Amino acid sequence: MMSLPFYQKFHEQYDHSYRNRDLRTITSQYREQEKKSSAIYTHGSTAYSSRSSAAHRQESQAFSQALAASYQQQASRATESTLMSAASRKAASAYGYGYSHGLTDSSLMLEDYSSKFSPQTKRAKKSLLSGEEKENLPSDYMVPIFSGRQVHVSGVTDTEEERIKEAAAYIAQRNLLASEEGITTSKQSTVSKQSMSTLHQEEAFEKKSRKVAIREKAEHLSLRKTLEETEAFHRKLNEDHLLHAPEFVIKPRSHTVWEKENVKLHCSVSGWPEPRVTWYKNQVPINVHANPGKYIIESRYGMHTLEINTCDFEDTAQYRASAMNVKGELSAYASVVVKRYKGEFDETRFHAGASTLPLSFAVTPYGYASKFEIHFDEKFDVSFGREGETISLGCRVVITPEIKHFQPEIQWFRNGSPVSSSKWVQTHWSGDRATLTFSHLNKEDEGLYTIRVRMGEYYEQYSAYVFVLDADAEIEGAPASPLDVVSLDANKDYIIISWKQPAVDGGSPILGYFIDKCEVGTDSWSQCNDTPVKFARFPVTGLIEGRSYIFRVRAVNKTGIGLPSRVSEPVAALDPAEKARLKSRPSAPWTGQIIVTEEEPTEGIIPGPPVDVSVTEATQSYVVLSWKPPGQRGHEGILYFVEKCEAGTENWQRVNTELPVKSPRFALFDLAEGKSYRFRVRCSNSAGVGEPSKATEVTVVGDKIDIPKAPGKIIPSRNTDTSVIVTWEESKDAQELVGYYIESSIVGSGKWEPCNNNPVKGSRFTCHGLATGQNYIFRVRAVNAAGLSEYSEDSEVIEIKAAIGGGVSPDVWPELSDAPGGLTDSRGGMHETSQPTIKKDALLGSKLNKSSLPSSSHLGQTEVSKVSETVQEELTPSPQKADLKGKSKSDPLKKKKDRAAPSPPYDITCLESCRDSMVLGWKQPDKSGGAEITGYYVNYREVIDGVPGRWREANIKAVSEEAYKVRPPHSLKYSEVRKTSLVLQWKPPIHSGRTPVTGYFVDMKEAKAKDDQWRGLNEAAIKNKYLKVQGLKEGASYVFRVRAINQAGVGKPSDLAGPVVAETRPGTKEVVVSVDDDGVISLNFECDQMTPNSEFIWSKNYVSTEDSPRLEIESKGNKTKMTFKDLGMEDLGIYSCDVTDTDGIASSYFIDEEELKRLLVLSQEHKFPTVPVKSELAVEILEKGQVRFWMQAEKLSGNSKVNYIFNEKEIFEGPKYKMHIDRNTGIIEMFMEKLQDEDEGTYTFQLQDGRATGHSTLVLIGDVYKKLQKEAEFQRQEWIRKQGPHFAEYLSWEVTGECNVLLKCKVANIKKETLIVWYKDEREISVDEKHDFKDGICTLLITEFSKKDAGIYEVILKDDRGKDKSRLKLVDEAFKELMSEVCKKIALSATDLKIQSTAEGIRLYSFVTYYLDDLKVNWSHNGTAIKYTDRVKTGVTGEQIWLQINEPTPNDKGKYVMELFDGKTGHQKTVDLSEQAYDEAFAEFQRLKQAAIAEKNRARVLGGLPDVVTIQEGKALNLTCTVWGDPTPEISWLKNEKSLDSDDHCNLRLEAGKTAYFTITGVTTSDSGKYGLVVKNKYGSETSDFTISVFIPEEEARVASAKPQKGNKKSK
Repeated sequence: MMSLPFYQKFHEQYDHSYRNRDLRTITSQYREQEKKSSAIYTHGSTAYSSRSSAAHRQESQAFSQALAASYQQQASRATESTLMSAASRKAASAYGYGYSHGLTDSSLMLEDYSSKFSPQTKRAKKSLLSGEEKENLPSDYMVPIFSGRQVHVSGVTDTEEERIKEAAAYIAQRNLLASEEGITTSKQSTVSKQSMSTLHQEEAFEKKSRKVAIREKAEHLSLRKTLEETEAFHRKLNEDHLLHAPEFVIKPRSHTVWEKENVKLHCSVSGWPEPRVTWYKNQVPINVHANPGKYIIESRYGMHTLEINTCDFEDTAQYRASAMNVKGELSAYASVVVKRYKGEFDETRFHAGASTLPLSFAVTPYGYASKFEIHFDEKFDVSFGREGETISLGCRVVITPEIKHFQPEIQWFRNGSPVSSSKWVQTHWSGDRATLTFSHLNKEDEGLYTIRVRMGEYYEQYSAYVFVLDADAEIEGAPASPLDVVSLDANKDYIIISWKQPAVDGGSPILGYFIDKCEVGTDSWSQCNDTPVKFARFPVTGLIEGRSYIFRVRAVNKTGIGLPSRVSEPVAALDPAEKARLKSRPSAPWTGQIIVTEEEPTEGIIPGPPVDVSVTEATQSYVVLSWKPPGQRGHEGILYFVEKCEAGTENWQRVNTELPVKSPRFALFDLAEGKSYRFRVRCSNSAGVGEPSKATEVTVVGDKIDIPKAPGKIIPSRNTDTSVIVTWEESKDAQELVGYYIESSIVGSGKWEPCNNNPVKGSRFTCHGLATGQNYIFRVRAVNAAGLSEYSEDSEVIEIKAAIGGGVSPDVWPELSDAPGGLTDSRGGMHETSQPTIKKDALLGSKLNKSSLPSSSHLGQTEVSKVSETVQEELTPSPQKADLKGKSKSDPLKKKKDRAAPSPPYDITCLESCRDSMVLGWKQPDKSGGAEITGYYVNYREVIDGVPGRWREANIKAVSEEAYKVRPPHSLKYSEVRKTSLVLQWKPPIHSGRTPVTGYFVDMKEAKAKDDQWRGLNEAAIKNKYLKVQGLKEGASYVFRVRAINQAGVGKPSDLAGPVVAETRPGTKEVVVSVDDDGVISLNFECDQMTPNSEFIWSKNYVSTEDSPRLEIESKGNKTKMTFKDLGMEDLGIYSCDVTDTDGIASSYFIDEEELKRLLVLSQEHKFPTVPVKSELAVEILEKGQVRFWMQAEKLSGNSKVNYIFNEKEIFEGPKYKMHIDRNTGIIEMFMEKLQDEDEGTYTFQLQDGRATGHSTLVLIGDVYKKLQKEAEFQRQEWIRKQGPHFAEYLSWEVTGECNVLLKCKVANIKKETLIVWYKDEREISVDEKHDFKDGICTLLITEFSKKDAGIYEVILKDDRGKDKSRLKLVDEAFKELMSEVCKKIALSATDLKIQSTAEGIRLYSFVTYYLDDLKVNWSHNGTAIKYTDRVKTGVTGEQIWLQINEPTPNDKGKYVMELFDGKTGHQKTVDLSEQAYDEAFAEFQRLKQAAIAEKNRARVLGGLPDVVTIQEGKALNLTCTVWGDPTPEISWLKNEKSLDSDDHCNLRLEAGKTAYFTITGVTTSDSGKYGLVVKNKYGSETSDFTISVFIPEEEARVASAKPQKGNKKSK
C-alpha cells in the first residue's frame, strides 16, 4: 500500500471505513469465536449435565441478582406481567432443571461478539442477543423469541413433556420481560433418562409461596410507578428530552423474486418528531410519478411500505429506506434480486417463492461448469492527490476455485464509464493484483473508481473515491485551472471548444478565460482571444484547413492568469463529412498505371440561395450560424458570404467581405451585446454571387443559457470519523447543468475549502478528509456553461464523528461507499448468478449463515415429493421473525403477554398433483396462540430412495389460505346475447393458490373449430369476473373458457361455456334511462316473455344490488324500474337486468363519467326548468344615440311575461323606458332615449313561461358605462351633424399611378348652393375646377409632391343648413409615411435597366415617372456596393436614373443591381452585363469612341471666309481663314467647281498649317464666281464656299438712277 500523503495524516483518516487490515483481523476473530460457540452448542447437554446441583444453585442465585439489578436500572421501560398462574407456579420449581439441561437462557454461554465487531458507544447497554436479533427487536418493549429447534424427548410422557415445555417457556418469558433481553436457545439436543431423574431432584429448589410472589410483584409495580412519575416530571422540565433521532423498529428485508412478480419492502420507524421516510434505489430517490404504477409508497400507522409491481431484471438493486427528522438521519438497506429463467419458459414450473428451476452455472472457455467466489484483498482506500503527482490504485484479487490458464477479465470504471489505458492512465494485471496508475494526475481524473473482476458469468466489484487537489498557483491569488477541455463542433472554418469552470477562483471572481491553440507537431502555443470570455464555450477561428490542433484554457481574475488546463484531444479542422470520407476511403496498392480523364467543360452556374439558415448558438461574445447548401450549385465548389442587419432595418452588411466561408457554419464576432440582428447567407462560385437566403428570425445577442440558481436545503449527515454525507435540493430551472461544487469550512475559521474539484451531478456527495471532532458547515453552488451560481445558504453545523453503527463498511457493500448521486452500476454489482443473500447478511450486520438458520420443523413435518431439479437455497427469515416485524410498536405489552406461537396445522392433504407441482390443503391449528393467525409457511423436502433431504421453504411471503396453487374459475354463464356481442360471467376459483388471484384471461373459439384455434380476448389480465365480448359474427356459434392468474402463473382453463349462437332474438328490448319532471333518474326495462315464476334481478357490474342503499327497485307486471336516490361518481358502472326462468333474457346500461354528467344536467333541467336563452342580455347604440337593451329566448308562449329590473327595482314603461316583446321571435327589447349619470347600474330581464323561469343580467358600471355613455352621445352628435352637409368619409390621401398625391373625401346631403373651400396651413387654395359632386367625391390633386407640399390641409362644406369640416395633417410622421408611399410608387414606376453605349463608355439607366431626392438610389455590382469614382458615376437627368461606366474593362462584367429605397423597403432592378451583352456594348462603345475621335481630328475650316464678297473692279481682295486638323490638313482651292492654282493674279498660300490666305491684287469682272476652300486629312475633308461679285461703278450709278423712276410709277 502507498504511504499516506501529509494531508491525510493531518486529518487522521483511520476510521472503520478505511481500516481494512484491522477490519479483517476483527472479522477473523469473530468467525473463530462463532465456530467455538457452535461447538459449545453441539455438546451443550453433556457439559451441563455433568455439573453439580450446588453449582447450578449458585449460578441461579447469581443470575437472579443480575436480573434484579438490570431490572432496577431499566424498570421505567419494562412492563410487568400479571399474577402467575398455577401452571406458572409449578414451572418455577423446574427452574434449576431448566438450567441444568440446556433449556435456560443461552446467553450464559454466549459472549456479545457484536461488540468486538464494531465498538459500542458509551450509552450502549449490554445485551444477551445476537446481532440480528437485536436489530429485529423494538426499543420500547420486548417480546419473547423462540428460535430453537423442536426437542425430541425420549422416555417422557405427553403430560410431562408439555409441563417441561410450559416451565421452560415461562422461565424464559419472565427473565426476558424483567431484563429487556432476548433469549436464544442452543441447537438441537436430547435429554437422557438420567437428566429426567435430575429434574425431579431439582424441583424442590427455587420454590416460592404465593404471598412472596405477590409481594415482589407489588414492590416492582410501586417502583415502576415512582420511576414513571419521576421521568414524566423531568420531561415537563425539559421538553427537548422528547426529541430523539429516528430508529428502525423493523428494518426492510431482502427478497429474491422471479420476473413479473410483485414485491413489498416493509419497515417501521420510531422517532420524534415523526421521521420522514424516503425510499432510494441504488442511492437515487424513487419518483413514483416518473413511472406511474411501477412503485407504490405508503405510510400507515407507522408502517412504511415500498411495493414494486411487475418486477423485471432492471429492478435488481439495493433499496434504502432513509428516515430523517430534526435529530438526524438513519438508513436501512435491503436487496432485491430479480431472477430470470434462461431456458425455455414453462408456465407450469413458474412458481413464486419456490424455485424449481436449475441452478445457474458459469461456463469457462475450457468447458467447466463452475461457480466462482471472488474476493478483494489489500484494497485501495479513498485517495487524495494533487495535480501533476503520480498515484496508483490497486488491490489483490483472490478467485476460488483457481483454474489455470483462465484469467479473469479486469475492468476499471470512473463514475460508471470504462477507463482504458492512455498517456494519462495505465492499467496492469500481474496475475493476482490489478493496478491503475496515473502518471500525471489531473482534476479530470477525480471521481468514483470501480474495479470489476469477471469470471465467466460471475463478477464482483469494489469502489472508492479519488480526490484531486489543485496544484500550487504560480501567482498567489490566481484562479485554478479549468478542466475537461473538449471540442463540441469542428469544421473547416472554426472549432468550438468547451470546458468546465474550476472550483477555486483564487479569492476574487473569475473575469473570464483565455483559449490557447497549438498545431499538432509543434510546440508553439498562441492565444485565440484578445479579451477574456466568460461563457465556457468559444469558437476558435483562423485555422488552416486539414490540420490538427490541441487546445488549453486558462482562467484569469484581477490578480492574474492561472495555470493552463490539461490539453484537449487533437481536433482536425475538417468538416464532419470530410472526416468520414477520409476515414472510409479504401487504400489500394500502387499498380503503376495512371488514367487521366478529361471532362467536357460546363458553363458556370450561379448557385442558388442556401436553405435552413438558423442561429445554433448565441452568447455575449459570438453567434454561430448554420445552414444547408443550395440544390443548384453546378459542378464546382461553392463559397459563402454572410450578411447581417439590425432588426427593424434593411441595411444589410457583409460580414466576411475579404475571406469567404467554406463550410456551412460560421461564427460571428464583434456584435453589440443586447442588440437584435437578422442574418442571411449568399453562395458564390466562379459564375458569380447568388441570391441571398431567407433571413433568420430576430436574434438578441446575449447568453441563451442563464446562470443556474443556487441550490437549497443543504443537509449534512454523519458518515464516518472523517467524512460527511451532504445532500441538497437541485437548482430549479437549470439549463445544461454541468454539476455542483461543494465547499466546507471549520466553524469560526472563515476559510472555505473545496470538497471536490470535478463537478458532481445529482444531489448527494460524500465529503472526505475532514478533521475528526471539529464542527463544520457546508455550502454548494451549481455550474453550467454560463458560469457558477451564487452560493447556497450555509448548512447547519455538524460535528465530524461516525454515525450510530459506524456507517456501512465498503467491504460489505462497496456501492454504498461514497457513491455521489448514483455513480455506481444500477444493479449494485450483483449478477444474476451471484448470491445476494450473502451480501444481505453482511449489509444488515447479521450473524446468520446457512448453518445457523433456525429449523423450520416447528411449522410442521409435511414431506412433499418434488419431481423437479434441486432449487437454489435462499436465506429467509423464520416465520417468527416475520411475525415480529409485522407487530406495531404502539401495541401495549399487556395485549401480548399471553400470546404464543400457534400450534401446528394438521390433516395436510394433497388436493392435486401434476408433473412438477402439488396443491396442498390443511386444517387450521387447534391453538392460535392468543392472536389471529395471519398466514402459513410451507416447507418441503425431497425424498430420494426413501432418504429425506433438507427442509426448504417453499414460499417467502406467508399465504393466508389453506391451499397453495390457483384453481380454475367455475360456474361460467353468458347473458345479453346479441348478434355481435354477449356478456360472459364466472365465479372465482375455489382455491386461489399460494398467492391471491390477480386477474383472468378469457379465451374464445368457434364451436366447431379445433383446440389449436383458441384465441385470447384480452392481452392483459382483467380483475373483473365478467367480460363483454364484442366483434362476434352474426349466426356463428361460440364456446368460451376462463383462466385465472396469480404470482405463481396462469392456472388451468375452466369448463367450457356454450356453445351459444350470436343472434338478437325477436322482441329483444334494452334498458332505457329516463328522467321524470321531478329530476329523478331511473333505469327501465320491459320483458314480454315472462313466466309466472320469472323475476327481475338487477346488478351493478354483475354483482347483485339487492341491498344497495343508493338504489330503489320497483317491479310491476312485466316492467321494472331501478331508481337512483342520489346519482354520483360512486354509481359509475354497468347496470344489468336479468329475467329469471327465461331463456337468458337480459340487458345492461353503462354509465360512465360523460353519461353521468349528461344525466345530471338533464335531471337539473327537469327539476328546475328554465327558459332556454338564445342570446343573453346585450346593449347597443342606435343611430340617433338611443340605447337598446335586448335579449332573445329560444321560444316564448303566449302566456310568457317579462319583468324589467334596474338596480333591484322593477321599472315600467313610460317616457323614459319603452318595452317590447315579440313572442314569435323571442326577442325582448327596452329602449332609452339618452343615458344619464343616474342610469349607471345593473339591468335584469326576468322571464317566466309557465313553470320555467329564466333571467339575464347586464352590468353597466364604471369604465364600461362611461364608454357606453360616451358612444351614445357621439352617435347623437353624429346624427345632428348629418342633418346638414357633412362628410361621409373624412379627408384622406392616396398616391396615383402617375405618382401624384390625391387628397379626397366623400360628402353627403349637399345641394347646389353648398360651397366647398380648401385650405393649406389656414390659407385658402384656389381651385380652377368647380366640384360637381357627381359621385359625392371631392378631390384635390397635387402633382410632383415634394417637401414644399407638407402642411395641414383642411376642407370645409357650408350652406344655409350648417357646415362641416375635415382636416388632414401631412407633417412629421404622417408626411414621412406619405413620402414613403410616393417614393414607393416612383420606385415601382421604374423601367427595367437598359444598357446604352456612349463615346465615353457604357451607361445603365432606368426611367421613372419623376424623381425625388427622398428616393435613395444604391448601385451594387456582383453583390458589392459600388464605390463611385471619376470612372464610375451615377446621377439623375430629368426622369432618367443612370450609372455611367467610363472606359469599361472586363472587371466591369457581372450583375448590376439598382436598389431604390423608399424609406421602408428596397425595390431592385437588375441587369446582367456579361457575356454577349457586355461584348455588344463594348463594341458599340469602341465604335462611338472612334467616331468621336474622327470627328474631333478631321480637317475643317474654323472660320474667316464670308459667304459673299462684293468688290469694285480694280480693288485688291484679301481673304484669310483658319483651318484645323490632326494631322495637319492639305488645302486646295476651287473656282466654279474647278481647281484653282496660285499665280501672280491670285495668290494662294498656307502658313503654319493653320492660316490660309486668298489674295487678288486687282479684281476684274472675270474674277466673279463661286470659290471654294477644300481642307482634307485622313479623318475627312470639308469645303467652305464663298462667292465673289465684281461690279463697275457706272453701272451702279445707272442702276441707282433707274430705281426712283420705277417708284414713281408705282405711286401713280
